Amino acid sequence: MRVNVNKAATADPMRETTALPPRQTVHRGAESLPMPFGWFAVAYSSELDVGDVRPLFVFGQHVVLFRTEDGEAHLATAFCPHLGAHLGHGGRVEGNELVCPFHGWRFDGAGNCVAVPYAKSMPRRARQGPCLYSHPVREINRLIWVWHHPRRFPPTFDLDEIPEFSAAGCAKPECFEWDVNVPVQDAGENAVDIAHFATVHGVRAVRDASMTLDGHRRNSRISVVSPAIDSSGNVDMSRNVVIELLTTSCGPGMSTQVFSMGPKVVMLAAATPITAARLKMRFAFAKPADSPPQAAMLADALIAEVVRQVEQDIPIWEHKTHWAAPMLCDGDGPIAQYRRWFSQFYDESPA
Repeated sequence: MRVNVNKAATADPMRETTALPPRQTVHRGAESLPMPFGWFAVAYSSELDVGDVRPLFVFGQHVVLFRTEDGEAHLATAFCPHLGAHLGHGGRVEGNELVCPFHGWRFDGAGNCVAVPYAKSMPRRARQGPCLYSHPVREINRLIWVWHHPRRFPPTFDLDEIPEFSAAGCAKPECFEWDVNVPVQDAGENAVDIAHFATVHGVRAVRDASMTLDGHRRNSRISVVSPAIDSSGNVDMSRNVVIELLTTSCGPGMSTQVFSMGPKVVMLAAATPITAARLKMRFAFAKPADSPPQAAMLADALIAEVVRQVEQDIPIWEHKTHWAAPMLCDGDGPIAQYRRWFSQFYDESPA
């Protein structure tokens, strides 16, 4: 099940319109964040069948997502180099080629023009190399991931495979989506901002918080004291429970979180920049298959609580600004450390 829980988002995120510009962000201050580079999810694999062609707007640009008959997914720049038709609106897949709806020019998955049906010879520029930029694509963990870099540099790291989402026979995850005016860095920073867990989400204490960094990976462990959830899935304010939150980030666009309360629940979070200050956020939850009714109820209650907390964060994200040099204190958590880690995913060199 996939639930789009943001009322402002389009009813079908796979068919975002290209006729209107994206929603304008709120004021971000004088030092706005640039768009990071890395692997970012653009769709669930199940949303793109063989032969499907989808127009999308991500990374501040119009792109076309399509799956050829060999089963491969591709993401390419959207506009035909001939007379500018949008390949995602009326374009079609024939075999392993994408066909322009305007004049029938044909492109392979690498962006090369392989045929102009009415021409006696291919234009010289079309013979010199790819006519469309085709992003590197990786399908893993039930999602279609693409590599984005502002200067189109190749990938510098790979994605982690999560067994709960990739193993044969694993249960279908429960999925949620939000379309939020917030930079990717600010949304991710939320996980290490330990002070907000009490003021925004109502946890009773944060016992411990630590973070270790290893190149493009970030691992954090947070121990919080929170009201218990009873066997019926209801919050029990009369009892406390200690919850361990283990989070691993693989680059700026993918994080996994393992919850230790009751049955093991693994959350895969994917944050994709639509613009520098707006993102699509996908949460997918893997629950143990064939759990006893009581354990399944606890897992459902935990998922509902995570979704509730995200919806508490969203109004704050959408109206906050970003300070490059915030006034931090000793109870805020490793925010400065997180920001130094995240900065490696910005391309500071001129285009």
